[in-house]
Order: sequence, then structure tokens, then C-alpha cells
Amino acid sequence: MKKQYLEVGKVVGTHGVRGELRVNPWCDSPDFLSAFKALYFDGGKTKLKVKCRPHKNIVLVTVDGVSSIEDAEKLRGKILYIDRNDVKLPKGKNFVQDLIGCTVLDADNKDVEYGEIIDVFKTGANDVYTVKDSDGKEYLVPVIDSVVILKNVDDRKIFIRPMKGLFLDED
Repeated sequence: MKKQYLEVGKVVGTHGVRGELRVNPWCDSPDFLSAFKALYFDGGKTKLKVKCRPHKNIVLVTVDGVSSIEDAEKLRGKILYIDRNDVKLPKGKNFVQDLIGCTVLDADNKDVEYGEIIDVFKTGANDVYTVKDSDGKEYLVPVIDSVVILKNVDDRKIFIRPMKGLFLDED
């Protein structure tokens, strides 16, 4: 089951004296959050009317009702969420939250299971899936077209064609 509210960042401090928040974004870029008019606290329970703007590698967020540095300081450390219904992802893109826990299978032999995605991280060129097998061993799978053949997030399955040596101790 997909989570309705997704973590997108953490309040790490204040900016100025009028209650603006400094947010460390946990999404592709600070620009992603700039389009939102509503963010949430408390796992989605508390809706906030906001204005967001990127500032270097962070996001500056103005929250209706927060107008002083003292009010803003009380929010330090809080996690911000978005409602998944407020986002239209481009075709082929997924929320990391939806990829975690997906089973990774061989694209050519569906009976071969490599493990489960436990993390996704970015490199300069592409994302990388951390896949953990049933023995607890972890593998790094590059998210490139020649390796990741099909993502069926609704069925919780990712089909890959691994590069030589990725899962076997080959020379």
C-alpha cells in the first residue's frame, strides 16, 4: 500500500527575523518543493499553507501564521510532508518511498529473485538501488536503461538484466 503523505524534508533552522524556515530537501532538487502551496507536519495530519523558494541547496519556506523568528525556531527539527495527490510525476519516475521494498527479479528468467530494494541513492550520472538478498548480502544496482528493464511499482516488482559480475563472483 502506498503512503499518502511522503517525507520531503526537514526544518533545519530559520532565515531572517520574519519566521522563514530553512528546509533541507529530501527530493531531487530544491526546485521541486517550490511549486507546492501546501505542506504538512505530523505525517500529514497538520496542513500548512506555504510559499517555498529555492535558495542554493536548501528551500526557504514561509508558513502562514509563522511570523517571527521565535515561532519559526519552535519548528526546528520537524519533518515536512507532501500529499502524493499534489504531484504528477513524469512517466517512468517513481517516489523513492514506493521503490523501497520492491522485489528485484531477473528480466529474462522471472524465477530468479535477486532480493529487495532497501535504499535508493543518487550518483552524478544515475540513481543506484541497494538490493539486499535473502542471506543479507547487499548489492548496488545502477539504474540505467540497459540494467533496469521494467519497473512495476504497483505489483512491487522491478525487473533487471544485471551486468556481468553484479551478483556473481565472476572474474
